[in-house]
Amino acid sequence: MFNKIYGFLGLAAKAGQVVSGDDTCERAIRSGKAKLVIVAEDATDNTKKKFNNICMHKKVDIVFYGKKELLGKYIGKDVRSVLTITNEGFAARLRELTQSSRVENGGE
Repeated sequence: MFNKIYGFLGLAAKAGQVVSGDDTCERAIRSGKAKLVIVAEDATDNTKKKFNNICMHKKVDIVFYGKKELLGKYIGKDVRSVLTITNEGFAARLRELTQSSRVENGGE
């Protein structure tokens, strides 16, 4: 499942449906373009809190998944703490994959 999620993120990035980086993601959420926000599990507590609050306010789904280094690597960038998916189809599939990953890993 691990490789499937990162591979799908790479596919979404190649399709131009991924925005990355704190400021750019925040703008995408506030403008209504964000369909799903992915925050790395090893992001700082401030980053997690900030994006959780913004997503709750704007009613955007948020998932805490993966490591900063791998999120960046699989979208062809440097280390990234936050990714935003801007296409509902990609967002729906990533929600499904991350949810089934949590079930397989016992809620981790």
